[in-house]
Amino acid sequence: MQAKPLVVQTLLDALPYIRKFYGEMIVIKYGGAAQIEERLKDKFAQDIALLSLVGMKPVVVHGGGRSITELSQRLGVKAEFRDGLRVTDRDALRVAQMALIGEINTEIVSLLNDHGAKAIGVNGKDGGFVKASAIENLGFTGEVRDVNPDLLLKLINDRFVPVVAPIASAIEPSQPGFNINADAMASAIAGAIRAKKAIFMTDTAGVLDKDKNLLRSLSRADIERLKADGTIAGGMIPKVDSALEALKYGVDKAHILDGRVEHALLLEIFTSEGVSTEITR
Repeated sequence: MQAKPLVVQTLLDALPYIRKFYGEMIVIKYGGAAQIEERLKDKFAQDIALLSLVGMKPVVVHGGGRSITELSQRLGVKAEFRDGLRVTDRDALRVAQMALIGEINTEIVSLLNDHGAKAIGVNGKDGGFVKASAIENLGFTGEVRDVNPDLLLKLINDRFVPVVAPIASAIEPSQPGFNINADAMASAIAGAIRAKKAIFMTDTAGVLDKDKNLLRSLSRADIERLKADGTIAGGMIPKVDSALEALKYGVDKAHILDGRVEHALLLEIFTSEGVSTEITR
C-alpha cells in the first residue's frame, strides 16, 4: 500500500523543476553507450518525449564515431586519427555523412517519434545553419565558426524536437562541408539558441577526483586546476572544454552526465541531488 504515496511524492518532488524549466531550451549531446545499447536507447527516447510533453524544448545533437569507423572498414576507407581527432579526407567525409545523416540520425528520429516526441532530423548543411572551417592537418574535420539559430528556433517553436547530425557546411562555397566533433557542435548550438542547459552524455559517472569520487559541481577555475594536476585527463578534457565553451556562449549550466544510467536525464533535471557533474559560471 506504500507504492502509490511514493509515486505521488515523486511526482510532487518533480513539480518545481517542471515549473522552473517549462518553456526552456535544453541541448543534449547524445552518445556513448546510451546511443548503442538497445535498452538505454529506449530509455533515452522516453526521457526526451517526457521533457517535450511537459513543456520543455529539447534539442538532441548526436555523435556516431563507432558507426563511422565500422562503415569505413566495410567500405575499405582507412580510418585515421591524429591527437584523438579523426582525419577526414573526401572519402571519409562521404562515409561520415552516410553514417551520421543516413543511418544514425534517421534511427534516432524514428525512435523518438515512436515514443511520442515530434522529432525531425537536420544537419548543419540544412539551410547552411552551421558553418565551419578546417582544423589544420585534419582535412575535412572542422571547427564551428558560425551558427544561425533561425532554422532550429522555427522548428522548436513549432514543437518539433530537432535531432542534429554533426555535419556542417563550409564558409567557402567550394568546400564539400565538414565533419564536426559532436560535443563542440552541441556547445555552439546551445549558445546560439540561448539554451538554459547543455548536457553532455558520456560513459563515466561524470568528472571524478583522484579517488574516483564524483565531483558534483565545478567552476572554470576548478577545472583548470584539475587539468593542471592531471585529475582531468584524456577523453574528459574535450568534454569539459565543450561545457566551458557553452557557458562562455551564455548557457546557464552545463552537465557531464552518465548515459549508462537509465533515465539519467530525468534524474538530473527533475531531482535536487542530480546524478552528474554540473559546471557553472
